Amino acid sequence: MMHSKQLIIFTFCMIAAIFLSGQDYAYRTFKDTRIINTHSVETLPKRKLDVRIGHRFGDLFGENGGWTTFYGLETARDVMIGVDYGLTNNLTIGGFRTKGAGDLRQNLNGIVKYRLLRETNSQPSSVSMTALGMASISTMERSATENTLTRFDKSTHRVVYTTQLLISKRFSNNFALQLTPSYTHRNIVDFNDVNGIFSLGTAARLQVTKVIGILVDATIPLNSDRSPFVDGEREGIEYGIPLGFGIEFDTGGHVFQINFTNAEGIMETDYIPNTTGDWLDGQFRLGFTISRLFNL
Repeated sequence: MMHSKQLIIFTFCMIAAIFLSGQDYAYRTFKDTRIINTHSVETLPKRKLDVRIGHRFGDLFGENGGWTTFYGLETARDVMIGVDYGLTNNLTIGGFRTKGAGDLRQNLNGIVKYRLLRETNSQPSSVSMTALGMASISTMERSATENTLTRFDKSTHRVVYTTQLLISKRFSNNFALQLTPSYTHRNIVDFNDVNGIFSLGTAARLQVTKVIGILVDATIPLNSDRSPFVDGEREGIEYGIPLGFGIEFDTGGHVFQINFTNAEGIMETDYIPNTTGDWLDGQFRLGFTISRLFNL
């Protein structure tokens, strides 16, 4: 018969074991805070600074590619440079400058990312969940032409917003999936276009070796003529689904990625409303991203 003191100690140990097992979090579902086009569920550790440079070249093939542009390497569709910083283990903020690939150019982009849930190894049904909010502000010179998007009659016309909920699951040490419902809002649009675009993204990572991973992501617009579920096109513009494939190299504090995508813009506020490239017509491009972490 167990004495009362032993029973108390045993109960305390059981509770402690249950609590500690609940903290057995899945580690690095994705190796980076971005996948290809979309963000990943990951946030930066506290006091980590991520210096990031990204580049998208021109079309490899098609009318605007081929030998004339050295398969897109002589043209730059979008360029990104900036930093992310981990205020806490669950809260990341970032600031970036991008060239821009849509109507709005020379963009300043602010990002806030907060981890809501973290997957645990002890609960097979658990998932990781992160909320993301970002805003892009065009700093380009105001156009003198009336009735254009870059006329900027109001300062708010320069701004585009995106909010996302990133939901991921690691099915093994080598394979993970993510779903990303999102909403993008533009304060000014062309006639017959829509201000708000709902979309659903999906992404996957397959870890091939300790340092090499294969990535894929796609974002499907759900409304307006950008959606594959809606017939028609706007003013002769035929939109495509942003689709990317990439290879990721993780060397510790440095992550390097080579990718191919039909999206020209790098930021969600750019590529979600503006992707027109068609993979079947050779309208996809080489891109790369360099990420370096520093302790502050």
